[in-house]
Amino acid sequence: MPALSAVTRTLTLPVVIGAVIVSAASPAVADNVIGGGAQTPGQGAHGGSDGKGNLSATAGAVVFDLSKNGSGQTAGPVAASNWTPPACYYAPKYTPEQLQKTLEPIWQAESTGYQWDAEQRDRYENGKPYKDFNKDKAGEGYWWDSYVTQGREGDPGALDCEADIFWVDTNDDPPADIPQAITPEILAQLAYAEIRVPTTEVDLAPANATKVNLPTWAWLDAAKFKPVSVTASVPLLGVQATTTAEPVSVKIDPGTADAQTYPASGVCELAGDRIGEPYAKGKAEQTPPCGVKYLRSSGNGSYQLRATVTWKIHWTGTGVDNEQTLPDGEFGGDQDVIVQEIQAVNR
Repeated sequence: MPALSAVTRTLTLPVVIGAVIVSAASPAVADNVIGGGAQTPGQGAHGGSDGKGNLSATAGAVVFDLSKNGSGQTAGPVAASNWTPPACYYAPKYTPEQLQKTLEPIWQAESTGYQWDAEQRDRYENGKPYKDFNKDKAGEGYWWDSYVTQGREGDPGALDCEADIFWVDTNDDPPADIPQAITPEILAQLAYAEIRVPTTEVDLAPANATKVNLPTWAWLDAAKFKPVSVTASVPLLGVQATTTAEPVSVKIDPGTADAQTYPASGVCELAGDRIGEPYAKGKAEQTPPCGVKYLRSSGNGSYQLRATVTWKIHWTGTGVDNEQTLPDGEFGGDQDVIVQEIQAVNR
């Protein structure tokens, strides 16, 4: 595996408390009690550095610990089939005073219309249901609002979070009827989106060029593909989750229909510390447990063999006793394979 970078990264948006990127949800299994944080939100979330490459977070921003993540120029995100992160979510954003400073200039500008302004004043200022922005509860909770997931601004799903800004007391769950509100499981899905794994290039024998109808052995040293993990946390709420990805198999796509894979499915499972088996002298007559046999020459070019590793994803976090699963992810890479005709020599 490429060298791991000991980095803790903070994502912040131009909001008062902090920002979160959220991935898709599966049915919740954990106790979603959020509270336990002891920080006080400041006037802006920002990151800092200790001069050693470690970024730090302030004021409730979601913090990503990437010290056990994959890195390097060839690393990339794992992708799950038929599974995409939600385009919006809810998280703490304002103290009572900060919400007042945010909304009152909007009302005074009268750019949103009298009716909307009046409804908002009733909701947050006039006791229907909140009074004076909940200033009497300052320090006992936060106003939560919606965020759009980074990179999903143009997604239709970004409009799904239509609930008005709502209040959540410290140590209380967010409202049950708002599934996009942050929980330990959503933090786990967030960490999933941040996972990076190395691209895949399998060892082949013959290495430089193979022959038509000659079985080519393929294998992968699992030591290069050790488990990786990312931890996402919200210091403001005292909640965190760690998501781990472990390699389980590699699928070989020869890059042409004129080929036969071993096994026939092309999927080679992890066995011990490797996938497939290295070729060794004396195995020429054996069928490789993982590999490919090309039935036609690549001519003056080469075939693009693609090796895709499947990563099993699981997580644990605040309030979770046992590991929970998330959809498997995949990430792969291409490599050139030259296939030559076997030359007969006539004497």
